[in-house]
Amino acid sequence: MDLFPRAWGALQEAVHALEGGQWVTPSGCTGWLVQDLVFHLVIDAQDVLITLASTTEAPATRDAVTYWQPSDQPTGTDPESAFVRRGAAAYADLDRLAHHFDDLAVAAGRAAAAADPAARVETCDEVFTVADYLAVYVVESTLHHLDLVRHLSGVDGPPPETAAATRAMVEKVTGQAFPAGVADHEALLVATGRAPVPASWGGFTAVTLG
Repeated sequence: MDLFPRAWGALQEAVHALEGGQWVTPSGCTGWLVQDLVFHLVIDAQDVLITLASTTEAPATRDAVTYWQPSDQPTGTDPESAFVRRGAAAYADLDRLAHHFDDLAVAAGRAAAAADPAARVETCDEVFTVADYLAVYVVESTLHHLDLVRHLSGVDGPPPETAAATRAMVEKVTGQAFPAGVADHEALLVATGRAPVPASWGGFTAVTLG
C-alpha cells in the first residue's frame, strides 16, 4: 500500500516530463511508441478506478503473485496493440492525451489512498484484497515506467524502492533468483523478456509480464 503511491506518482511525473519528439520515440513495448504506451496507461488508470469501486464479499481467488500469468512475447501485431495505437492516434493534440492520463491517474491515486487494504475487489472474474491488487500495480507501474524511458534521455526512471520491490515480486513469479550484483532495472528488463538473457545468467528463463 505504501509503495503504490510512490510507483504511481513517479510514473505520472515521467509522463509530465515528456516533450516534443519524445512522444513518438519507440517505447520498450514491442510495436508501441511512447504515445501508445501513455494511452495504455489511460486504460490502466481506468482499470484501477473501476476495480477499486468493484467491492465484493467473495473470498480472494488470487494474490499479488498468482495474478501474473506469463504469456508469449508480444509481437505488436495483436488486436489489443492495434487498438492502443488507434486510440493514441485519435488525439489531435498530445497535450490532450497527457491531460486525460493525468486526470485519471490523479483520481486513481486518490481512490487507492481511500481504499481499505483488507477489502476485497473483483476484476477479470478474479477477487483480490485491495492490498494485493495495488501490489500488482506497483509491478505494472514499474515495468511500464521502464518501458516509457527505455529509449529516452532526460526522463527519470522508476524509484529505487519500487524497482527493488518489483524485482522481489518477479523473482517470486518466475520462481528464479536473479544473479547477485545485477542492478534492479537491468534485472527486470532481462527477467521479463524486455532484454536478452546474458550468457552469465545460465539457464534463466524470462517470462512476459506487464
